[in-house]
Amino acid sequence: MAHIGIDARLTHYRVGGISRYTTGIISALEDDPPAHKVTVFQSRKAKGSLSRRFASANLWTPPHHPLERGALSVELLRHRLDLFHSPDFIAPMRGARRHVITVHDLSFVHYPEYMTPASRRYYNGQIQVSVMRSDHILANSFATKQEFVDILDVPPEKITVHHLGVEDVFRPLPCSLTKPVITKLGLPESYLLFVGTVEPRKNLVGLARAYRDLKLEMPDLPQLVIAGRPGWHFGQLMRDITKVGINDSLIFRHDISDSQLPALYNHALMLIVPSHYEGFGLPALEAMACGTVPIVSNVAALPEIVGEVGILVDPQDPATISGAMQRVLVDSAWRASQSAAGIERAKRFRWGAAAQRVLDVYQAVLN
Repeated sequence: MAHIGIDARLTHYRVGGISRYTTGIISALEDDPPAHKVTVFQSRKAKGSLSRRFASANLWTPPHHPLERGALSVELLRHRLDLFHSPDFIAPMRGARRHVITVHDLSFVHYPEYMTPASRRYYNGQIQVSVMRSDHILANSFATKQEFVDILDVPPEKITVHHLGVEDVFRPLPCSLTKPVITKLGLPESYLLFVGTVEPRKNLVGLARAYRDLKLEMPDLPQLVIAGRPGWHFGQLMRDITKVGINDSLIFRHDISDSQLPALYNHALMLIVPSHYEGFGLPALEAMACGTVPIVSNVAALPEIVGEVGILVDPQDPATISGAMQRVLVDSAWRASQSAAGIERAKRFRWGAAAQRVLDVYQAVLN
């Protein structure tokens, strides 16, 4: 029996994105546990355990610390791990006999200006050595895999793609279940929706401009809800959005809980993800599962996730975004067909399948 460790420290510090991935994989692995000992490593500051069936242990080394790779290696020595999985790109120098990392995107290479200097140093300064020293790499999309092959010269056979999953709570729900949530959040009966970290890479200024242009044609345009926690360069981003001049039509919600998200999607007329870059695009998948039509950028992994559902737009051209929003609003028959198609497509993405690919990689690396 091998001893496998999974790094879950980041879940204490951040929500969404990588943290959602980490908890999703751990939960799915616990539903059908491997024939190995598994330890979930959390921050010493975490309250409670993420794991239901696996062992858990606390670590002092914080994620994204300049000395993290060395300090984490020392902390892990006493656990005598056969394999250590790092879901946040960067593996320790040598915390186990074998190392697996998950890579989510190359945004820090493509758009370094959208990150803080500390984050740029953390990822850019360590990604090459982490990729080289890891025994295998998991990627969330074929688009991300190809970027690592093309940009970082990683052998394609060293990378396994496993799409993220969507929980069963994301599904069409009756109004009797969703309306109380919407009322509690102080939201209107219907609205346009963005879900994601509020940071420049998400192209919210472009979305605001597209909304402004459409509102000139449709004065009764429903309000735009921006749901997500503040991210990098939040202050400057909010100033840039204010300059667009549609603040009265915007509703910001930074405190939406995971349990409220299904209701939020269900009441939305559409989900708009106009990002400059995405390594996967979990909100688009969750929206489809709820029957909400996605409008997403035609870049990176987003077309891979939505397939033929919804509308692809050019993130650099607000006119294509406003045109897509208008079609969703006025073409009710098409919207209904896309809603049904999105529900069916979302069924292909399951955490159980993602966890099985992870487990296959574990086994191959251990062997």
